[in-house]
Amino acid sequence: MHIVSDRGLDMIESHARKLGIILAPLLITIGGKTYHGGEDITPEEFYKIMEESGEFPVTAQPSIGSIAEIYRELAKTDPDILSIHISSGLSGTSNAARLAAQQVPEANITIIDTLSLSGEMGWQVEAAARCLKAGWPLEKILEKVEQVRADAEAIYTVATLRYLIHGGRVSHMKGLLASILNIRPVIGVDKTTGKYEQLGQARTQKGALQKLVDVVADKHAPGSELRAQIFHVNNPEGVAQLKQFMEARFTCHWEETGPLSPALGAHAGPGMVTLTYGAYSVYADLPEA
Repeated sequence: MHIVSDRGLDMIESHARKLGIILAPLLITIGGKTYHGGEDITPEEFYKIMEESGEFPVTAQPSIGSIAEIYRELAKTDPDILSIHISSGLSGTSNAARLAAQQVPEANITIIDTLSLSGEMGWQVEAAARCLKAGWPLEKILEKVEQVRADAEAIYTVATLRYLIHGGRVSHMKGLLASILNIRPVIGVDKTTGKYEQLGQARTQKGALQKLVDVVADKHAPGSELRAQIFHVNNPEGVAQLKQFMEARFTCHWEETGPLSPALGAHAGPGMVTLTYGAYSVYADLPEA
């Protein structure tokens, strides 16, 4: 069986390659040029262009045809495909995958809407890939992915709301007011709708990062053992602060920190920090990567 996903996730690139995950690119246009995020431009290159140009990037989901072509090629070696995608509340990618599957009758394709993005989505995809490599049957893999989806959370804060406003991710009026007041929101993804929800706000980066940890504390008791991972857009200072705040309140098992996917950073802007976390016990039975 093959595992397909898309660049709405955050995962360390070498890790994704090791697990054999095939990632459909999300398209990003900036400076009059369109890139296939994760394929022909690195996060570091993309964020440099974004900061130097001052332009707002435009993103687009993979086409139905491009996803169908991925399925068609994979079906030549194994017709069974598990396709796991960014939240349908934030992107049409999972629907495009369903339509693409109809064009490839020679394949047996199972579609999962993660109702998430970033590291939370990445953990679902990673769990599926690790279980597959260990020889787990599809039914057991799907149960584990569902368990991870129920447990994991991805929450984040941004340095500026300009990119979210431009991308239509927040109300323009609310975003404009927050910009004037210099408010940094704490944002998550609702597990039912798969859409963004505001979980808090602060006036400084330090305050926003402390609010992130407060959100974690609403779900996990002090001292709890947590699995945790941070992705960011050119903000190592924020990463260090967030780790410090988390370690003061929880026992953290950290996964490797990495750059935010360009397809996500295009809507978040420079300075964004995201934290993915969950109860460590949920991941104890995952096979080694």
